Amino acid sequence: MSEAARGVPRPAAGEGAPPLIGITAYQEPARWGLWVREAALLPVPYARSVERAGGVPVLLPPAATLRGLDTLVSRLDGVVLAGGADLDPELYGAFRHYETGPPQPQRDRFELALARAVVAADLPFLAISRGMQVLNVVRGGALVQHLPEAVGHRGHAPEAGLFGSHRVRISESSLAGRILGGSADVPTCHHQAVSRLGKGLTAVAWAEDQVVEAVELQGHRFGLAVQWHPEEGDDRRLFEALVAEAAGRRPAAVARAAVGAAGR
Repeated sequence: MSEAARGVPRPAAGEGAPPLIGITAYQEPARWGLWVREAALLPVPYARSVERAGGVPVLLPPAATLRGLDTLVSRLDGVVLAGGADLDPELYGAFRHYETGPPQPQRDRFELALARAVVAADLPFLAISRGMQVLNVVRGGALVQHLPEAVGHRGHAPEAGLFGSHRVRISESSLAGRILGGSADVPTCHHQAVSRLGKGLTAVAWAEDQVVEAVELQGHRFGLAVQWHPEEGDDRRLFEALVAEAAGRRPAAVARAAVGAAGR
């Protein structure tokens, strides 16, 4: 049980201090200078997006042990569950599809445990791509392992190694809708998606082919997951809303929507 769940107060950021936003990271072989070694990696747009929104990005590499995880969560003001490799299908009771990537057990283990701790602590989070799938699996849901077979096209990942774009329809009454409005054109690159929704999750955005593009965790302070990659676009509103909530401020877009609703 987390410190927050036990009623232990989490240290608040000082007056005017930017919130600390943990961002999960890859663990992959990498080359720099004369070195080729396994490294903790994070595409720069994640960190830049948090910085531009007013937060301080903190890299969260896949730890080999879960010791101290609750303490880690208690020191953060918010979390981004970042994109990355496919989850091991055994985690949601499925056999591996031939298009599913090789398992990364250390990252899977760490991020599933981190997601549980974040939910238990009611910590604001934004889950992105793989991160949305991690959240769904943690909540008992399942995934479509290869979307082209399910929807008959490759529009969600049109070209390997590049981001495409498509429109999503968003429930305007949801947190995502209050931030982004009823639709958005979003950067995309994924071949998996949510199939069975996990406990407490509500679908709030859909692609034209009805693939679920965003979910929210009901009853959570700020629990939003998107299948697209907001860090790769110019629209920073999701990161701004996360950082504002993590700093103890009401997200501006949500506040404006509430004022507008009150005036109707």
